[in-house]
Amino acid sequence: MYDIKIINGTIIDGTGRAGYQANLAIVGGRIAEVGECAGDAKEVIDAKGAIVTPGFVDLHTHYDGQMSWDDEISPSALHGVTTCVMGSCGVGFAPARKEDRQRLIELMEGVEDIPGAALAEGLQWDWETFPEYMSALDAKPHTIDFLAQIPHDPVRMYVMGDRAVANAVATDEDIAKMRDVVREALDAGAVGFSTGRTDNHRTSLGDETPASEAAAKELAGIASAFQGAGHGVLNAVSDFNMAQGDEHFDAEFDVLETMLEAGGGAKMSMSTMQRDGSPKQWERILERCQKANDKGHTVRCQVAPRAIGVMLGLQATFHPFIGFPSFKKISHLSLEEQVAEMRKPEFKAQLLTEKSEPLAGDGSSIPPLADEFLAKLDMVAMRLYRLGETPNYEPPVSSCLAAEAMKKQEPVLSVIYDAVLEQDGKALLYFPLMNFSAMNLNVVHKMLTHPLALPGLSDGGAHVGTVCDAGFPTFFMMHWGRDREEGKIPLEKIIKMQTNDTSEFIGLKDRGRLAAGLRADVNVIDYENLSLRHPEMRHDLPAGGQRLHQDADGYIATMVNGEIIARDGKLTGARPGRLVRSGQQA
Repeated sequence: MYDIKIINGTIIDGTGRAGYQANLAIVGGRIAEVGECAGDAKEVIDAKGAIVTPGFVDLHTHYDGQMSWDDEISPSALHGVTTCVMGSCGVGFAPARKEDRQRLIELMEGVEDIPGAALAEGLQWDWETFPEYMSALDAKPHTIDFLAQIPHDPVRMYVMGDRAVANAVATDEDIAKMRDVVREALDAGAVGFSTGRTDNHRTSLGDETPASEAAAKELAGIASAFQGAGHGVLNAVSDFNMAQGDEHFDAEFDVLETMLEAGGGAKMSMSTMQRDGSPKQWERILERCQKANDKGHTVRCQVAPRAIGVMLGLQATFHPFIGFPSFKKISHLSLEEQVAEMRKPEFKAQLLTEKSEPLAGDGSSIPPLADEFLAKLDMVAMRLYRLGETPNYEPPVSSCLAAEAMKKQEPVLSVIYDAVLEQDGKALLYFPLMNFSAMNLNVVHKMLTHPLALPGLSDGGAHVGTVCDAGFPTFFMMHWGRDREEGKIPLEKIIKMQTNDTSEFIGLKDRGRLAAGLRADVNVIDYENLSLRHPEMRHDLPAGGQRLHQDADGYIATMVNGEIIARDGKLTGARPGRLVRSGQQA
């Protein structure tokens, strides 16, 4: 007697082989058979016309806080993700001394746009060390499995205290203590270590992140913790000193490679994207990563399946008029009251005569890019789009708001103003920031099809007021496997990339493929009708905090460890998810 039997589906097993017709049976949380599966089952799922895939593994999330109070882990759990990795970009909440808790909240609020009030109310803080943090999360039920990276910034603060500020040089004693903290975490099952090195990351007070300028000696000393550990990955995000000019690229990459070389065989993943300020930089990242692999290292590039952008609107963290004097006078009002005021002709007329006041600067977590955006709205409108009820993440240039203004012979600012007020002020505008220099996703196709590419960068759980990219796995299948007219990627390759390849990279041998004996982490998907819904703003974070949430249609069932956690796009209440301790899973 099987627990579950999935019949009549097309098996896409994660190996890259062509899909084939077969049944799949599950017993005791494991795949019992892929084939005829002649026995009876307690539950039968008819997958006729659907595909059956392994569960997706998301390598780059920020559920570090949410995991401590939320058992649903949505929206990731509603997009076929059955395992996620958190602790990305060098930020997180452990290790943490009591006196550092508020600083860690300010850090996460600024870097990842998670409301500080929600974190202050939601975090339980029933830990100090990283192993204690892992055990605290492991004691709570969740929908999906998760792995924890130990992040650089909390480690630096834990060891160096008030000296843990950017540009402060760690002493040899500091480095040795940080190495020991990281090794303790690895021994407890942490999947790896992450660091963030970008000028765009600021605390909510506008300060640089503690580890953003860490020297190569510090990174190498910490990475030496991996020697003899038997498992572990290094994760790095860097803008490669772009603000200082392209000539500084190699020096920054050398710093990261020094960390890699000290890691005793540890693998590394590196965030890879196209930035307008240096539109060919991604090619140099891939080139240097390939050279590192040629030396015998294992380095992979985390790539997003679409542009990395933000959504703007009156409910969102940012919108085009947030710095205008007239809007600032009504910013304290409710959404309904703001819309009522903005619909008054005299209010609009006055606002359109104004310019935005500065938002960035000392004491502000808002990056200078925001002020540049607001100061050049006429030019920005060339890359500003209505997201639409059916989101289009590769919109044609002809649909941008600047083109609309030209057609209407109306000022660009007026068109943007009206667009923001659509859907009673709930409309979202889409502003692709990275991977969109040519106003299309051709460069993304080149990245995704590179041999070193791994799908990632969804930032699930982060940037909750501007971004909702936890649906990357859904978009990857839809857009590149089915909908795009040119540059299609075989669906079998897409599934392999976000199941087998991601699992293998982080050292998980018990999942990522559909084969007898492996974990029953399984998706049943109505692929032809798979679609993304318009993101909505929910107020379901602690302290009434808000976040963007995006649902999908087409997921018939998602199983974690043989239990159905989601059916027809809704969570079932099952909570089989657990902390995966690296090096210790069966």
